[in-house]
Amino acid sequence: MSVRLGVVSFLNARPLVYSLENDARFALTYSVPSRCAADLQVRQADVGLIPSIEYARSVDPYKIVPGLAIAATGAVLTVRLYHATPLDNVRRVALDTSSRTSASLIKILLRERYGFEPVWVDAAPNLSAMLENADAALLIGDSVFGELDSEIPSIDLAAEWKAHTGLPFVFAFWAGYEGTLKGSEIEALQAAKEAGVAHVDEIAQAYAAERGGDPALYRRYLSKHIHFSLGESEVEGLRLFYAKAREHDLIESVPSLTFFS
Repeated sequence: MSVRLGVVSFLNARPLVYSLENDARFALTYSVPSRCAADLQVRQADVGLIPSIEYARSVDPYKIVPGLAIAATGAVLTVRLYHATPLDNVRRVALDTSSRTSASLIKILLRERYGFEPVWVDAAPNLSAMLENADAALLIGDSVFGELDSEIPSIDLAAEWKAHTGLPFVFAFWAGYEGTLKGSEIEALQAAKEAGVAHVDEIAQAYAAERGGDPALYRRYLSKHIHFSLGESEVEGLRLFYAKAREHDLIESVPSLTFFS
């Protein structure tokens, strides 16, 4: 039986699955981050590239594939809060329904870094429509590429986190149920990342051919803004995120980090 992988459909996940599409050991299904988490929860996937907050919310414990993540050490570009009024005047924020980790992160940042608590409303990821019903809008993923030149002011959440904590931010990682991955399959996931990082130019060109836009932007995004390692500093940032999420009642408890071996 193939391992069922729930994969985020955004550009930032492509390097992690670069060499897996034709690997018979895996069956890949693509969706937005929130759906990847939901599919894993109901066991429609064996392993998912899940939003990091969902690891802490799962009733059934997950294990993490070591060494792999979607993370940022500074500005990430594609996780942004657009505000049509000055931040001090924001009273209502629309949250991209594709997001779970970023929705938690913006709550922490606005409370701790900016000192206010708006009304939160869920919304489909369409910036103009979101701002018709809110003062600010959290937009994540590929939808942001078309808004990077917007005249609407915005803040980059990963840059804000780094300024606030001095640590990287981990948006997502591979997680699954115990017993779903053998050692050779873990190695295949790790090797896929190495292959993807080595072929960022090709990935950027292919994405531009599919969706339009500037391949140089996509190349810079994948090589300068996103990184794919879950190292010591990323784990430290992840632990702090969970501690703050618990402090703000966004999760019930701080989880232990357990890894596939």
